[in-house]
Amino acid sequence: MTLGYDQKLYILAFDHRGSFQKKFFGIQGEPDAEQTAIIADAKHLIFEGVLQAVGSGADASITGVLVDEQFGSTVPEEARARGLKLAMPAERSGQNMFDFQYGDDFGEHIERFDPDFTKVLVRYNPDGDAEENRVQLGKLKRLSDWLEQHGRKFLFELLVPAEDDQLASVGGDVNRYDAELRPELMRRAIADIQDADIVVDIWKIEGVDERSDCEMLVKQARSGGRDGVVCVVLGRGADDDKVDQWLQAAAPVDGFVGFAIGRSIWWDPLKAYVDGKIERSAGAKQIAENYLRFVQVYERAEGKAPVAS
Repeated sequence: MTLGYDQKLYILAFDHRGSFQKKFFGIQGEPDAEQTAIIADAKHLIFEGVLQAVGSGADASITGVLVDEQFGSTVPEEARARGLKLAMPAERSGQNMFDFQYGDDFGEHIERFDPDFTKVLVRYNPDGDAEENRVQLGKLKRLSDWLEQHGRKFLFELLVPAEDDQLASVGGDVNRYDAELRPELMRRAIADIQDADIVVDIWKIEGVDERSDCEMLVKQARSGGRDGVVCVVLGRGADDDKVDQWLQAAAPVDGFVGFAIGRSIWWDPLKAYVDGKIERSAGAKQIAENYLRFVQVYERAEGKAPVAS
């Protein structure tokens, strides 16, 4: 299987689980069947927004959904039937350290749903606890080996949370950490993961403000003969202006192929629907419009004509 990916990819991410059930529905612990159905219905509304976006001009072949097995209900099957790209998570939700959602049965779950991309969310700071980093890399190597052996693509979401001393060095200013320290820490994290022989096709990474930092990250992602490896920008729940800045920095850089954005697209309309402030159709319409707007921002920054809206 050829390493990397050779198409554009605009993913709407809604694989949130623990945080989703708590913040939207106030459900603590393991939800029962009725609660699961309520959460799944809300997630299906997000998917309905994706379908409206496709109906308004988004190219289905490069439109993707990132959705979980627990609350995804029929979305994975519907996405595949509609010709959309499907990504699904392998990690246990809400953990500071990576672990498998389904333990030793992770492979069976991947094969059952047959996603285009298997995704992990990993919090990894190269200057963090060395033993914790070692343990995480060992588990990720196991997943990487399985995916490679089964001819499957690996989508790696990398978050680099600040260590206390790193944050202190910028006066406790999170924005300064993001701008001054995080880009190089991300590069080093990618290098560590590569050095552990973990084979990543697509890096889903936190946005950076400067094009030069985007170029640095792609250079690392493609180092050592990994010429086909690509990056997509995640949204991190930021406001439109900040996400726009990240997309505009990344889009012109060879090696970035799109985005994987979630809460920045669906949080407000979904919350309004759940709170009874808008109708379901209006919620789906707003989600579609938000998604299409980010596609337009990306493609304008890249120098291409925007999709219809």
